[in-house]
Formats: sequence, C-alpha cells, structure tokens
Amino acid sequence: MKIVTDKTPKVDIKAILTSDEIAGIHEYMHHYPQARAAVLDALKLVQKRNGWVNDAQVNAIANILHIDVTDVEGVATFFNRIYRSPVGRHVILICDSIACYLNGYEALAESFKRELGIGFGQTTKDGRFTLLPICCLGNCDKGASVLIDEDTYGPVRPDEVAFLLEQYA
Repeated sequence: MKIVTDKTPKVDIKAILTSDEIAGIHEYMHHYPQARAAVLDALKLVQKRNGWVNDAQVNAIANILHIDVTDVEGVATFFNRIYRSPVGRHVILICDSIACYLNGYEALAESFKRELGIGFGQTTKDGRFTLLPICCLGNCDKGASVLIDEDTYGPVRPDEVAFLLEQYA
C-alpha cells in the first residue's frame, strides 16, 4: 500500500464530500484487497452528485484511500466516462469506431452538431447537452450508435436526431 505523500495535500474531506460519499468510498474499500482498487468506484460515486469530479474531490478521494493524488488523477483522466470539467445534464456520446464510421458516423455527428448548435467537447448554452465522441460503445452490429446518459441507440440515422433529442427535454 502506498502512503499519502506530499503530492497529496491534506484536505478537509467533510467540507468537500458528503457523508454518504465518504461512507460509500469506505464501503468500496472493503470490497478490494487494496484500497487503491476502489478509485474508479469512488470517482463514479462522487461524479453522481454534480456530473463531474473537480480537483478538490480528487484530492479528498486520495486522502480517504491513502494514495497519491496523481494516482487518482491518472484513473480519472484515463476513463472517458469520468468527467473532469462540467458537462450538461445529458451527455451524448457518438461512437466513432470503424464499424460506426462505415455506417454513417460522419453524417450522424454533423446532424447532432447542427441540431444542438455545438461541436464536440461543447455544452449547449442552456446546459442541457454535452456532445462527445467515444471510440466504441460495443454496439457494432447496430452502428451508427449513440449513448445518451445510460441509454444506447442504434442504428441511428441523421434524420432521427431531432426526435431523439426531444426525448431528453
């Protein structure tokens, strides 16, 4: 087990995380032989509150798990479903894998951009949607595919985008 070093500043955990988040992280720690294995679970738990994980929360997680903050940051930036900056209420992930690319990814992406008035990595002015590419949704037999929040759609045609977005009003 790695001990918290100077790389991980001490923080007032209770001022950063809710008591439920702290308890949840401690619970996850008991599921694994090493506390550091609970990093991803802790990040997902903390992200549920605001839709993203800020620097103070990363630091608090590192303190609870007694690991370097760089280790938590490494996990947070590796996984593309952990968001390190604010996102919209609904996150739209458009699969750009080769299977989806060959089945209309470009036209589908352009349709989403046009309907939303934003590009990849941006959030609509009303904070409703964030649009992101993703390398694979594991839905290759139904490409071109889209994931909105936890809902997978495919195949999706460009002319279906407006109707799809209405479902998340």
